[in-house]
Order: sequence, then structure tokens, then C-alpha cells
Amino acid sequence: MKDRKDIEKRQGEATVEAFLAEADAVAPSPKRVAAAKGRLVFALDATMSRQPTWDLACGVQGGMFETAASIGGLAVQLIFFRGFRECRASRWVADPTALTDLMTRISCRGGQTQIERVLSHIRKGVRETRIDAFVYVGDAMEEDADALCAIAGELGALGVKGFIFQEGGDPMAEATFREIARLTGGAFERFDGSAPDALAALLRAAAAYASGGSRALERLATKDAGARRLLGSMRPST
Repeated sequence: MKDRKDIEKRQGEATVEAFLAEADAVAPSPKRVAAAKGRLVFALDATMSRQPTWDLACGVQGGMFETAASIGGLAVQLIFFRGFRECRASRWVADPTALTDLMTRISCRGGQTQIERVLSHIRKGVRETRIDAFVYVGDAMEEDADALCAIAGELGALGVKGFIFQEGGDPMAEATFREIARLTGGAFERFDGSAPDALAALLRAAAAYASGGSRALERLATKDAGARRLLGSMRPST
């Protein structure tokens, strides 16, 4: 039994290493990444209960790139957490096929949320390169809300908008997610995992903002319900 667990552990580690190697392989389209007008961190909860939503996100993320293409392009960095303190980030990619290839290598595992590590990574990253916004997709929050909000406040001061999309109705998670969105000047929205179009529309809207700011989001809102929802959720000052 122990040997079997060891084998499964090594296989899991190999999968993650393959993910990171693939990220390095697809990233060297530096001209395309550098030319992208928007930079968006795409963060997802990959704990055990999230597999259906992970698969959903994998299927609809292409819309972010399609929306951003007409605005100036989009570079995306994927971050996920799962298991025991496993939190990983990809290199920046600039096309949906590359991101899909990365995401399909990952399976969800049991564990607690690691949102603080995600926010800390973004805080560190924005000091090294421009990050216009981040999207976080999850359903739970099992951490110190004050610690998360403190980092969110820093991100807001650095000009990084947070778009938090919650599946389900966990009230503690919702309260914290709403505050993170408020502190960053972003937006909070809930979505139904059984309705893929809802998440797809929200991701398109976040991509529009990352690539072209409020004006791009406003233009998209004239024809896109997801953009109207996001625009209505953002602070009036934006």
C-alpha cells in the first residue's frame, strides 16, 4: 500500500513538473507576450471539489483572448493551488491553446484554500512586471480574512484590479471576496457552474478591462451582459 502511494505521489509530481516544463516551452513567444496590451493573472482553486469548475474554466477561457484580440491582445499567467500547500504559477502565455494545454495537465486534489499565497504572488509579480488585473475563481475561503484584505489593499494601491467570481453561496467566502474586490477597485460576481455561459461572459469582461481599461469594458457592455454585470459591480470611481 505504501509503495502504491509513493508511486502515485511521484506520478503527481511528474504531472506538475510536466506542467511547468510545458509553461516554459510555450512562453518563448516573447514578442507576442510583450506586445500584449493587457496582462491578467488567472487564479483558480484546484482543491478536490473544484474539478467540474476547473474543467469549465478550461473550456471557456479562450473567450478572454478572443475579446482582448480586438483591443490589443492579452497575456495570461495561470495560478492554481491544491493539496497540501501546493501553489503553482505558469509563465505568461498569449494564446488560448497554450493555456488550455497547461490546464488539461492539472487535476484537482483535496486541500484547503491558499488565497493568501495567490495574492502574495501577484503582489510580488507586479513589482517585477506590469499586471493590470487578476481573476480569482473559487467557492470557499478557509483563511484569515484580515490578512487577505490587507494584501488586497496593497494591490489596489498598486493599481491591480481584482475580479472575484464565486460559485455557490458560502456566506463567509462571499463577504471576504466582496471586500477583496472592493479594496482592489474591482468587482465581485457569483456564477452558476451549471451555466457555462455565465462564467465565460465574466471572463470576457475581465479580459476587456485588462486590455483596455474602463472604456473597453464600457464598449463591451453595450452588447455583452457579462460586461454590464461587471461594470455595474465596480466602484463608481472607476
